[in-house]
Amino acid sequence: MDIATLLGLVVGLALVTGAIMLGSSILQFVDVPSMMIVFGGSLAAISVAFPFEEVVQAFYAGVKIFASRKVRPREVVDIMVKVAEISRREGLLALENIQTENAVLKKSCQLIADNADPALIRDTLRIEIGAMKRRHKIGQDVFRGLAHYAPAFGMIGTLIGLIQMLGHLDDPKALGPGMAVALITTFYGSMLSNLFFMPIAGKLNARTQQEILNLEIIFEGAKSILENNNPRLVYEKLSSFIAPRERKYER
Repeated sequence: MDIATLLGLVVGLALVTGAIMLGSSILQFVDVPSMMIVFGGSLAAISVAFPFEEVVQAFYAGVKIFASRKVRPREVVDIMVKVAEISRREGLLALENIQTENAVLKKSCQLIADNADPALIRDTLRIEIGAMKRRHKIGQDVFRGLAHYAPAFGMIGTLIGLIQMLGHLDDPKALGPGMAVALITTFYGSMLSNLFFMPIAGKLNARTQQEILNLEIIFEGAKSILENNNPRLVYEKLSSFIAPRERKYER
């Protein structure tokens, strides 16, 4: 689980909620019509802008950033060194039997076992990187779109509330609900955009860059194993991808 993402959202909500409760009741900030305008309007707009399956895919990716653990470059380097050790000890064909959930790593091991040309491995991983970037961009674009639509529908709610309020100036009891919708919709739109949608889009972009780096490590590791499957030399080459303080060959 990505604790940093969850912690950031929880702390942000806690601080805003605490500030509200210090000055008034939290119930004053609960308004069903405002939720309908902002939540419903944003979801409707994003469903018009993107195919439904892409919207579902984006929300799945948004949930996944909380559940999945980030794979650090050091871990990928260690994996490729272990692959080099297996290839040197048991031969390249032994890599066919490596079991892993990473489809790209599995494909790379298969190409190494087949003694494929390094250019073929490079082209294969370039295709993988391109396809992954296109898939991830969909999720980022959906959340950026939501971050744009939420404040816009907040302003629409503000206009609706003002119209309702101005239409009932002769009835003081109607002024309160109209003003509530006018102000709270803007609050909802700003909160959703700045605390949820834009940060999640940023997190998805950061994960994309991290996965690109991990794929680059796999490619360079596969090429190094084919050229010279000395685990020490493979590590020395791949260690350039990680911070100096994390570089430590323990074999």
